Amino acid sequence: MAFKPKTKIMYIGGARPNFIKIFPLMEEARKWERIKPILVHTGQHYDFEMSKIFFEELKIPKPDYNLGVGSGSHTIQTAKIMERLEPILLKEKPKLVIVVGDVNSTLAGALVAAKLHIPVAHIEAGLRSFDKRMPEEINRLLTDHISDYLFASESSAVQNLLKEGIERKKIFFVGNVMIDTLLKSKVLDAKRTPRRVASQKSKILEKLRLKKKEYGVLTLHRSENVDNRNVLKEILETIEEIQKKIKIIWPIHPRAKKQLKKFNLFDKTREMENLVLIKPLGYLEMLSLNIQAKFVLTDSGGIQEETTVLGIPCLTLRENTERPITVTEGTNLIVRTKKRRIILETSKILRGDSKKGRIPRYWDGKASQRILKILNRTIKYGRF
Repeated sequence: MAFKPKTKIMYIGGARPNFIKIFPLMEEARKWERIKPILVHTGQHYDFEMSKIFFEELKIPKPDYNLGVGSGSHTIQTAKIMERLEPILLKEKPKLVIVVGDVNSTLAGALVAAKLHIPVAHIEAGLRSFDKRMPEEINRLLTDHISDYLFASESSAVQNLLKEGIERKKIFFVGNVMIDTLLKSKVLDAKRTPRRVASQKSKILEKLRLKKKEYGVLTLHRSENVDNRNVLKEILETIEEIQKKIKIIWPIHPRAKKQLKKFNLFDKTREMENLVLIKPLGYLEMLSLNIQAKFVLTDSGGIQEETTVLGIPCLTLRENTERPITVTEGTNLIVRTKKRRIILETSKILRGDSKKGRIPRYWDGKASQRILKILNRTIKYGRF
């Protein structure tokens, strides 16, 4: 019997949320003998805590290729990824390229593959904030319109794609792969309730001398929040008021730290006795911190999703969200960056009047299984 080579599928990622989403897909792919996975790390997140530690914690295989692009403007970073990725695609000749999320690595990977006539699958397709000032929105739109397989995490995403004229046969409602990883991390028990300690592997509360539900968490990294001095100053003034009532833990993103120093605002954080700045955390520690928190203040899309499943009140410091299901069904509230509204909502939570939510359809830990079944059928019938 003639040997039949495996079908090469290339996964491209570059930022920490990408690898949280790639992890369950690679785990599931091991069950399918026809597939040979190839992992490319673009190096978009080059700080250890922002990337490498995720590989260690989740036991993701070492990338087959690391492009090492590092920092730069959106244009420069995207161009570097494209330039360094093309020779790898020409060498490996994968039958499919999988991109995840909405970062520069997502768009760059999809563009290079599409121009080389390699089919593209976009995980988390169809999410829209309808705000083109956000670079991520541009990445999402362009990636979706050059992709061949669009895997949606919520029903609104399917409707967005159809309204934009994308063929129905390309769209698959499969659920949320990020939740697959969350459930694999054992932070929830069989009844979907948080364990007494989010992860036995993490001692973050002990390290920080924290007690369950007696602190809030802050994360901040988006350009509209940290690159504008007035906005960043208002957020700090808001936190200054909140930390008088409850301790706030801030795993500070390198970008936010850089901007605080640039705008001469870093010293203001030192004046707040109940604000604790810590370095970026790994995946398991961050989950442990969030699951035991009274609430989370964030501008992260992924955290909006995680808190919905964990049942933790989430206040999103943005004008909008591309994940509306976290608001309509989950625990998320959009509070913008307005001091009065944020303080009002945190006060409600501290009084025990927090928003309740439910877990959305297909956020059940089986999204990666659905995706791989679809792709395996495609391979079986020779459609690549």
